Order: sequence, then structure tokens, then C-alpha cells
Amino acid sequence: MPTVIQIEHALAVAGAVLFAVVIAFLAAGGFYLRKNQEAPKPGAARLSIDLSKIGISNKGPTRIDYGRLDRRMRELAADRAVVGVAIVTIENGEISFAKGYGVTTDGPEGKPVDAHTVFRWASVSKGVASTLLVKLAQEKKLSLKDPVSRWAPSLKLPENAQNVATIDNLLSQSLGIWKNAYDRDLEDGRDPKEIRGRLNQIPLLCPPGKCYSYQNIAYDAASEAAEHAGGEPYGELVQEKLFGPLGMQSATTTREGLESSPSWARPHQGRRELKVADAYYRTPAAGGVNSSIIDLGLWMRAQMGRAPSVLSPSVLRELHSPRIRTFSIHRQRDLDRALKDASYGLGWRIYHYNGREVIGHRGAVDGYRSLILFDPVLKAGVGMLWNSTAVEPTGMQLEVFDMLYRQPFRDWMELGK
Repeated sequence: MPTVIQIEHALAVAGAVLFAVVIAFLAAGGFYLRKNQEAPKPGAARLSIDLSKIGISNKGPTRIDYGRLDRRMRELAADRAVVGVAIVTIENGEISFAKGYGVTTDGPEGKPVDAHTVFRWASVSKGVASTLLVKLAQEKKLSLKDPVSRWAPSLKLPENAQNVATIDNLLSQSLGIWKNAYDRDLEDGRDPKEIRGRLNQIPLLCPPGKCYSYQNIAYDAASEAAEHAGGEPYGELVQEKLFGPLGMQSATTTREGLESSPSWARPHQGRRELKVADAYYRTPAAGGVNSSIIDLGLWMRAQMGRAPSVLSPSVLRELHSPRIRTFSIHRQRDLDRALKDASYGLGWRIYHYNGREVIGHRGAVDGYRSLILFDPVLKAGVGMLWNSTAVEPTGMQLEVFDMLYRQPFRDWMELGK
């Protein structure tokens, strides 16, 4: 057979084989291509695929048993203490699973929770404020060593400590004043700036930077500092510098942003629906963010270093470096005791679990709970959002991490009790 004919015959055979492979590949579902590293163009189509149907990340080995994860989440959603809940996992630096369970409200208007249902982040929002301020510091708009009084004049501390306390102290919860100072006044409708102006009426626990004491109203001086340094309203800065570039299409910082979402989860106490509380929207740096579970996954992915054009390695080092040891005087559950060597960075908590460093935060506001936990070296983690005061979902983070670390199963959610 002439050489030219042989080549043509070989090409025809190869083409037929390639065509068959492509048809089989498409029948199996094809690739799932994501471009969330870049900001969506104006009018970009809303991410509509249910990531639960994608299942496992196709890059690198997987450790999470997604069948077990789904079964455990369905079992969790069947618990009467839980109304609606959503979960996202990341493996190998990519979103590998995102799905909603339960309903948006316990009543006839309730709709199934899906991966696009919007919840409140509560105190997981603190990591957004700290990330914004560290980016502004990188842009030389301010310095983390600046006294907090320079950028947030509403904050008054005992003994004029606002002139000594730095932005770093503010973001690391080490201002030295009593825990959750005057939160009740905020919840009663008082203006947060007015409340910050009388924090000097309580004694210092320690000099700034010397002890940990968790704050909300004082912490929200971060939003005031961002506005003065960045020259725009806090919500606009967050959208411009963080949410937009990361492709977080559902993320907002206002009550209107929550309630205007096509699907949003109503808050509950037990199974009783509550009204959405305004208080912590008035302290957006402390607890104002809303989003879907997909956007929480994009946020976690960026914090792992997977969006370096938005969050550089130097920004992440600042955020995640421990500043102050944290201790709890409250009775802890087994899962809290399992997270050892607790410290606070800048808007983030740092722990050790099973001998490895993990980073995360939890949040709670009327009728909502949230959590995020990830291993920055393994590039894996879990995030959850739910619309009730149930404590059971909190244990799922360690069930995921036990799979990641190939540990025996343990019922951390205590669903078997």
C-alpha cells in the first residue's frame, strides 16, 4: 500500500476514535470549567450549575467520601432543630461539593435550600474586614501600625488607649477591653459610633496587644477605618476590592442585599421564624456579610492562596499569622477541645487539629449560624451556613476533616444520640 494512502487511512481511523471518545466524554457530563479567579464582566451569566452534581474535584487525589458526606447532611437536615443548611467543600484548591438541604423557612412558603440560597455570615464577616484593611495597607493607604484613633475617631478607649492601640490590635481582638463590650446596646437599637464613643467608661483588662478579648462594636471601627483610608463607603470598597474580583456574585453587606436575593433563608429560633435583625448590619465589619454557599467557597478558596491576583501571599501571611493566644472560660464541647492551641490572627482563628494547622472562624447572629475551616497547606476545607440556632451542624467540620486526615469516623454532630 502506498505511503500516502497508509497515512490517510491512519488519520481516518484516528479521527473516528477521537470522535467516539468525545461523544462518550460528553455523555458522561464533560468538564466543569470555572473561571471565578477573574471578575465577572458586567451582565455575566449567574452561576447556575448545582455543584453537588459535579461531586469530586478532578485535580489530584481525593480524600473526602462524598457519598458519606451527602448521607450525613441529609441525616442532619432531618433533625428537627435544623431548618435549612448548606455546605461547601474544597479539595486540591478547588470547590469539590456544594449543596443545600432543608428549606428556607418552616412553613408553606418554604422552598428547598440549594447552592444559591443566601444566608448571613455573622462573625465570619470579620475576615472580610481584616482582608480589606490589609489590602489597603499593602496599597499604602494606611499602616497596620497606625494608632486606631487616626482612622476611626469614634472609638474611645479607657486611659486614651485608642492613641496607643493599633489597627493590628483592633483586627486581632486585642484592644484590652471587656469581652463583647456593650453588644446589648447595639441590639437595643443604639448607634454603633455613639456606643464606641463611650467604651472609655469601662476599665482596661490589659494594655492593648497584651490579651485577647472578643469584640463586635469595637471591631467595627474597622469599617470606619476602611472608609477613611479608602475614600468610599465600606460596602463599595468590599465589592470593588474583594467580592467583585473573586466572582462572588451573591455577596452583599446589607439587609436589603439579603432580602432581595432570589432565594434567601429566613432566620429561625428552633422552628419558629424570626424577623431579620438589623443590629449587626450596622456593624458591617463585625457581622454584615450575606452570600450563598458557593460564594463562601470562593472566599475560602481565595484565603487558601488560589486567587493571588486578588489576595497576594503577603496579604495572607498577615491575616493568618497568630497574634494572640485565645482561651475560653465557658464549658466547651468535645469538638471545641479537639481544636487545640487556639490563637487569633487578623479576623481569623488559628488552631491545630490532628497535629496540623487549620484556619477558620464561626459566626452567630439572631437565627443564623456559620462556619469556615481550612487547611492552608492541603488546600482543603469546609464551609457551612444555616438558618437556625441549632448546634449540631458545627460538628460536621470535624467529620470532613477526619476524612481529609484519614481518621476513623466519629459522630461529631452527635446525631446518633
